[in-house]
Amino acid sequence: MEDIFKAENIVYKKPALLTDARMHYCPGCSHGVVHKLIAEVIEEMGMTDKAIGISPVGCGVFAYNYIDIDWQEAAHGRAPSLACALKRLMPDRLVFTYQGDGDLASIGAAEVFHSLNRADNTTLIYINNAMYGMTGAQMSPTTLLGQKTTTCPYGRTPELHGYPMDVSEMATKLPGACFVSRQSVDTPGAIRKAKKAIRKAFEANMAGKGSSMVEIVATCSSGWKLSPEKANEWLRENMFVQYPKGDLKDTTEL
Repeated sequence: MEDIFKAENIVYKKPALLTDARMHYCPGCSHGVVHKLIAEVIEEMGMTDKAIGISPVGCGVFAYNYIDIDWQEAAHGRAPSLACALKRLMPDRLVFTYQGDGDLASIGAAEVFHSLNRADNTTLIYINNAMYGMTGAQMSPTTLLGQKTTTCPYGRTPELHGYPMDVSEMATKLPGACFVSRQSVDTPGAIRKAKKAIRKAFEANMAGKGSSMVEIVATCSSGWKLSPEKANEWLRENMFVQYPKGDLKDTTEL
């Protein structure tokens, strides 16, 4: 057996930065996969001792229990402002935020756009599952037209609730944003593309290219009241129509 368990034979191993803590996320939730990707990228870049994450108010609030790096906790929506301060005080650090659509696109809308426009050299990881997942599946700015939530039980209508907010498309118009990408983690191929996008955003961060944002179009099995399998199907049939995937802006030359 010792001949088999050699470094050159390892196909996959758990990222060293991913702790043994049992994650609190619901079955089928996208958060755990994204946590793993962030841990892998930080480790592969050799930034273990220089990475600082800003955890949000939302489902990802306990991210500091799962990824073994330095973390700061921010008030609801204010993670980009805290990241700005940390990066300016410690420009050699890899500073990133981890936020959901309720945190980033709603109460934190002012912070996210000003941060991107300032070219803070920080990275925003944006988990978009089209609702407030932690507090009871309420409507968020990215809830789809017709989608039912606890605060729009008959479905979102533009006349009453306005339209879904395409945050990433809006971010591309800001000169301080150097890289904006929208990905998902619903298939192995999608996971690889998401990891590549996170890696480029982190590299742009450290190269001083400007602000970057990676949106992950995610599932919320509990909030959507679907099984993990059905949630992924609903994601592909509905979320990708409103939020198409791809690199929306890239001026990094990396």
